[in-house]
Amino acid sequence: MMNHEAIAVYARLRDQYTGEHQAISRRHRNLGLIRLLVVLLVLWCFYTYFSGSNPLWLVPGLLALGIFVYLVRLHRAMGLQKIRLATLLQINKEELAYLEEGALPFTDGQTYRDEHHAYTADLDIFGHRSLYQHLNRTATQMGQDRLAKDLKVMLPEALIRDRQQAVAELGPLLAQRQEIYTAGRMAHDSRERYEGLLQWTEREEPPVNKLLLVSAYIVPAALIVVLLLYAVFRLPLYSDIALRLFPVNLFLFALCAGRIKKAIAGTEQVNETLSAYAAIFRQIESAGWQSPYLKQLQEKLKEKGVVASMQLQRLAAIYKGMETVQNPFAAVITNGLYLYHVHLLQRLSRWKKAYAGLIPLWLEVIGEVETGNSLANLYYNNPSFCFPALNREEQISFRALGHPLIREERRICNDIAFDEHRFVILTGSNMSGKSTFLRTLGVNMVLAGMGSPICAQAATIQPLPVLVSMRQSDSLADSESYFFAEVKRLRAIMDRLEQEACFVLLDEILRGTNSDDKRSGTIGVIRKIIAKKAIGAIATHDLEVCLTTAEYPAALCNKCFEVEIIDNELVFDYTLREGICKNKSATFLMQKMKIIG
Repeated sequence: MMNHEAIAVYARLRDQYTGEHQAISRRHRNLGLIRLLVVLLVLWCFYTYFSGSNPLWLVPGLLALGIFVYLVRLHRAMGLQKIRLATLLQINKEELAYLEEGALPFTDGQTYRDEHHAYTADLDIFGHRSLYQHLNRTATQMGQDRLAKDLKVMLPEALIRDRQQAVAELGPLLAQRQEIYTAGRMAHDSRERYEGLLQWTEREEPPVNKLLLVSAYIVPAALIVVLLLYAVFRLPLYSDIALRLFPVNLFLFALCAGRIKKAIAGTEQVNETLSAYAAIFRQIESAGWQSPYLKQLQEKLKEKGVVASMQLQRLAAIYKGMETVQNPFAAVITNGLYLYHVHLLQRLSRWKKAYAGLIPLWLEVIGEVETGNSLANLYYNNPSFCFPALNREEQISFRALGHPLIREERRICNDIAFDEHRFVILTGSNMSGKSTFLRTLGVNMVLAGMGSPICAQAATIQPLPVLVSMRQSDSLADSESYFFAEVKRLRAIMDRLEQEACFVLLDEILRGTNSDDKRSGTIGVIRKIIAKKAIGAIATHDLEVCLTTAEYPAALCNKCFEVEIIDNELVFDYTLREGICKNKSATFLMQKMKIIG
């Protein structure tokens, strides 16, 4: 995976973001100091005014307060920019480590692993150093779920074509992809937050009682007028009225305080997550994409004239304001003066009624874009990969096919076609590369079925369901032996082949029985799956199984991997050859290790 051009770009971006992050960190510290000095000035001005020594201090005090509010906002925006640059810096460090050292600091998708799935366990789709972990550049729960889902199923042909075009367009857009990735990481998303938000959209939020809402306008307005009159005329009457109106506001707040706390229960820091989602939406909405698939995703964020980023930012602002109810001092002051949280509760109710039903649709867009960006990142890091041409004639062929997870400098690529013969019997000694080649076929078919580029110079395929039996195991939980687990998998494969043509990969099946039984069973399986029009390959050590090709010369062919003994060492070239393997390695290896004489 030594793409030197990509490595140079990531290194340049790492150095750029390092400098920018250091610069903004200095400005952020300096602005914090200035903000402290301004707040001290505000306190001095108001102290001087209320002490009565000089009433003229009210004006500079108010001006200083305005400056302080502006500096608070500027400091917060600068803090977010500092986090953004730190995240971009980390992203490029990770890509450098991935390409140069093979590091995998990405979520491995272990939670999606399913031992009973048709191929994911056998092909190492999920788990440590899996295909998912290599691909994954998602930062939200929606992205992780969507990437996992697409790795488990074959997309419809039309969607594969659209996805290929979209990934090809996204590939060169490195800066845009990294900005979306950064916004996602800044969301600090989790399954709990994601599912909590979906559950929130389903809960009804009734409006505030009309009488209470009217009172929430009248009483605070009267209080503010009285306070202004007192500030101008300094008459005790106005202060007495204000002191009576203030607790009235607090009483009105108390009437719906329970609803307010219930509305924000379990939504700690949700405003940060929503703001990060909104940032992702802004990136998507403003992108100048041309492919139909990506333009369709953009349209989903602008349906019925509603702009997702703006509305989600509004919701984030509502939640940010409502969270201040947890601060007793802020709650008393803001609600005693103008019933702040009562008005926010009404805004939340209106927002939910108008837009809550759109949130699941919007979040799906994030998942699809993050999945597309993950595949585009694969394409950017591996420009030699190709998008397979699609057909409907069950034609499958690959030129220079390799395993995408093997580093380029160690990867051996082979040509294979299933045109003349639909099924291959693959032989070779231990460690010659049979199992790896089967996984190479399977993994690339899975990638092709989700619209991704694959590890080949050229390919043409019909997207077919992938069925694999390579790595069965005993199941103590189900009281199931290795052999029975394998038979169940083969039964499932046969049942699926009754419904449609599939791409089938079998590796040394029926290992849980004696050699004669295994041989006859293997031959029986081969005969049945080619009768059902399966395409694919089976690896075996039993050379007699290879004789089956004489019975079905139009459907079966033999291919092999050979091993040579050079200077008393085993040498594997991992090159696919025609015919049946001739050389063996097991006896030589055991003699060399002095296991046998």
